[in-house]
Amino acid sequence: MNIKETLEKIFRDVFEDEDIILTESTTAEDIEDWDSLTHIQLIEEIEQEFKIKFTLQEITGLKNVGEFITLVERKLSN
Repeated sequence: MNIKETLEKIFRDVFEDEDIILTESTTAEDIEDWDSLTHIQLIEEIEQEFKIKFTLQEITGLKNVGEFITLVERKLSN
């Protein structure tokens, strides 16, 4: 499973919506229940799944799922 597929699974679990299809341009505005609380849940689930940690600066600068994927790739390569 690649990073995008893993993120899609996490998003589906957090939002309890099996119909979510992520693209690199997906943003919080594209997913109805994506608010600050679910954003924190997403971060925690992603950190656990990939065994990485994000800094506050890293996560506040993310604009879309594509940037999420890039950040996860960068963290995994370190």
